[in-house]
Amino acid sequence: MANVISDETIEYVGILAKLELSGEEKEAAKRDMGRMLDYIDKLNELDTSGVEPMSHIFPVQNVFREDIVTNGDESDRILRNAPGEKDNMFVVPKTFE
Repeated sequence: MANVISDETIEYVGILAKLELSGEEKEAAKRDMGRMLDYIDKLNELDTSGVEPMSHIFPVQNVFREDIVTNGDESDRILRNAPGEKDNMFVVPKTFE
């Protein structure tokens, strides 16, 4: 096991994860983290020069439609329903003084 995790690292990770670990749990976590880092080192030994990087195993495409205005400016038609109109805006009675 080439990757040795220090006690300070375990304490720091425990603080970040908001965990209170016993001494036995800290030792188990150190062994587990060391094994994880060893596995990552083993993966780094693989030749990936011909492998294209990817962010997902399936081809992902944007599924959103184009944002195209289809109804246009209908302010004249909308303002016909207003109690009053001035400068292309609604005019309504005051509700308070």
